[in-house]
Amino acid sequence: MKTLTRRIIALGVAAAAAISLAGCAVTTGNPGSGGGSEERAPKDEYRVAYIARAQVDSFAAWLANEMKAEAENYDDITLEVFDGQADDEIENKMIENAIANKFDAIIIQANNGEAQRPYIEQAVAAGIVTITTNPRVDDIEGASSVDASPYDQGAVVAQLALEQIPENAKVVVLNGPGGNFHSTERRAAWQKEFFDERPDVTIVEENIANWNKDEALRLMEDWSLANSEIDAIISMNDNMAAGALEAVKGKSNFDGILAYGVDGTPEATLLIQEGQMTATTLQSARDLAVLNLKAVHDLLTGAEDSVNVDIDNPLITTDNVQEYIDLYKEAGLIKK
Repeated sequence: MKTLTRRIIALGVAAAAAISLAGCAVTTGNPGSGGGSEERAPKDEYRVAYIARAQVDSFAAWLANEMKAEAENYDDITLEVFDGQADDEIENKMIENAIANKFDAIIIQANNGEAQRPYIEQAVAAGIVTITTNPRVDDIEGASSVDASPYDQGAVVAQLALEQIPENAKVVVLNGPGGNFHSTERRAAWQKEFFDERPDVTIVEENIANWNKDEALRLMEDWSLANSEIDAIISMNDNMAAGALEAVKGKSNFDGILAYGVDGTPEATLLIQEGQMTATTLQSARDLAVLNLKAVHDLLTGAEDSVNVDIDNPLITTDNVQEYIDLYKEAGLIKK
């Protein structure tokens, strides 16, 4: 816990509004013009574009703020953050503009890895340092990556659910965007680690909610009307789990419903403390930001030729949730 404490407390005041849109300084237009260097000769200042997936996603907003905060620790890096608005066309255009405006490096949080792949390849071909993160986009020669293992994130929660979800249970499943590496890998983990082991469990409803709390809420409202019995919510992220829980809050026939997520967001830790959510696994936006900025700096300065790293994914349950709440309070991510 000492390492985790150090990392989270280091967020400081700049991260206090990490999951609010108002606190995340993001450009929604095109990356601005300016000089870059395809040959990456030593420079006094490097311009880095961070193209975020969507700021309506609480984790993506948290990560964008952490990226900005971490960039302040590098005197030779200027980071500009752009909001892809969960739209492939917008995000792809932003990558093209960053290439045209000769940024020294581009860090890309893909909305749909396959949709962004040709544009990521263009960035590499232009000689620009290119990193994919949360999720990584595999098999692009010349690109680096900083991510977590989404399979492991799903697996650690699914393995816990094996012991907790009752026999012959009925469950609903909420997925992230189609084609998204994290969504598909977390769902694959649930299939192998849980559903294949528990043929007695029935999926009564399953759909894509695009990491979005409001979309998950609307789906769960419909599902709860169509199904009088739902024993568990299985969600590929915390944001959708929180929306689904909100939809059934106060409905007596869903008292005690289990709910599983991924990300370990401040909201999720509070829901676990309150007994509404069952478990999640931490995907630390702070750790991702630290590794992304270190990677981009090492690549720009020639300290590394390529970087491909993953962060850890600790499980959060009622047994240890207070530790994370205390850390988030110290960091200003939860009000004391």
